[in-house]
Amino acid sequence: MAQHEITKPVELLDERGHIIEEGWARRLYWRYDRERIKAPWFRIKEWDYYYVLSHKGGYGVCVTMSDLGYAGLFAIAWIDLKNRATAQVDTMSILPRGKTGFSPTSESGDVGFSDKKLSISYRLEGNERVISLECPGFEYPKGERGLSGQIRLKRDPNMDSMCIATSWKENRRAFYLNQKINCMPAGGSVKIGKNEYGFDPADSFGGLDWGRGNWTYKNRWYWGSASGALDGLPFGWNIGYGFSDRTPASENMIFHGNRAHKLEDVVFHIDTSNYTAPWRFSSSDGRFEMTMEPAVDRSSSVNLGIIKSVQHQVFGYFSGQVILDDGKKVKVERFPGFAEDVLNWY
Repeated sequence: MAQHEITKPVELLDERGHIIEEGWARRLYWRYDRERIKAPWFRIKEWDYYYVLSHKGGYGVCVTMSDLGYAGLFAIAWIDLKNRATAQVDTMSILPRGKTGFSPTSESGDVGFSDKKLSISYRLEGNERVISLECPGFEYPKGERGLSGQIRLKRDPNMDSMCIATSWKENRRAFYLNQKINCMPAGGSVKIGKNEYGFDPADSFGGLDWGRGNWTYKNRWYWGSASGALDGLPFGWNIGYGFSDRTPASENMIFHGNRAHKLEDVVFHIDTSNYTAPWRFSSSDGRFEMTMEPAVDRSSSVNLGIIKSVQHQVFGYFSGQVILDDGKKVKVERFPGFAEDVLNWY
C-alpha cells in the first residue's frame, strides 16, 4: 500500500473543505481550523482520550472527553486486569456544538468538564499532562464507592507519535485527523473508596488519542495500543483500520526508543461471538505478529436514537514478535495493552 509521509507543516483543509495533503506523520504537522470545515455543526467531532496502565499493579484508568456536536460524552473507567473487573461512570452534555473547549492542537490548551456525576480536567504543564478526576458515585465491583485522583504523564518532546489525516471515499469532505501519543511515563494515584492505587513512572505508562474530524454517520473501526518499556527503552505500538479511506497511509506503527517504525496493514482476527477468547493480529509485511490473552472486556451498548454505539475495548496481555525498520526482531511476552472493535452511529 502507499505510505505518504508528511514532513513539514501544512494547512489541513482547503477552501472546499478537502484535506490538502493526506497521509501520515511523526508530528502533528496539519493545522486544524474548525472554521474551514464544510459540514453542519452536528457532524463535527472533537475528542481527547487517555489511558494509563500500571504494568506491575495490573490496573489502570481510561478517561474520555468528547464533543460530538449534538452531545458531549464524558467517561471514567477503571480497569483491573488482575481481577478481570471493570467499572465505569459516564455522562453527557446536551448540544455543546463545539463549545466544550478543545484545542486545535495537542500541544496547548486545557479542557475540563464537570456535572453532578463526574469531574474531569486535562492540563498541560510544560512537558507534562495532568489528568484530574473526581467521581463520588463511582462503584467498584469489590464494593468501594467514590473515585478521585491525579495522574501526571510526561511527554518526551523528541519522541515520535502517530499522526494521520485521511478522508472517506463516499464524502471527501468527511475527514479524520488523529494523533496517538504513546509511552508516556505516569506518576500519581487514584483513590477508590479507602484504597489508593499508585502509578510509578518506572512501570506505569499512558497514551493519548487526540482527534478532530467531520465523520460520516456510521463507522466500524478496530484499534489497538500498548505503552511501556522494554530493555530500558520506551516501547509500544498503535494499530488500527476500518475508519476512513486508508489508501494514503495506515496508522500502524511500532515505537522503540524515541523512534516510530512504520508498518503496512494489520488485521485483527477476533471471535465476535466471544470477545474474551484469544485475539490474533497479523500484518501484510510480516512485521507485527501477535496474540492477546484478554483479561477485561470493557463493553457497552448505547441506543439513544440518533446516537448508537456497540463497543468492545478488551484489555489483556500481548505476546509475539515485531520487526523494526532495520530488521531487528523484538520478542514480546505478556505485554499489557488493549484492542477494540467499535461500531458507532453518530
